[in-house]
Amino acid sequence: MYAERVLSGMRPTGRLHLGHYHGVLKNWVKLQEEHPCLFFAADWHALTTAYDTPEVIEDHVWEMLIDWLAAGVDPSQAT
Repeated sequence: MYAERVLSGMRPTGRLHLGHYHGVLKNWVKLQEEHPCLFFAADWHALTTAYDTPEVIEDHVWEMLIDWLAAGVDPSQAT
């Protein structure tokens, strides 16, 4: 059978807030200990929100990834 894996992502549409932490990031930190995890920045999906200012998306991606690391997502455990 197939191995259990986690695939999840976030749209980089702006600064993360407590809802992101309590709704997603705490779960990601826990799941990375239990399963192989693949987390991604859905930057193409962000174009649906920032279609008139796509230049801000790259900054939002970097800010979001830094927040993931600060929340405990470990690049050595999750890809």
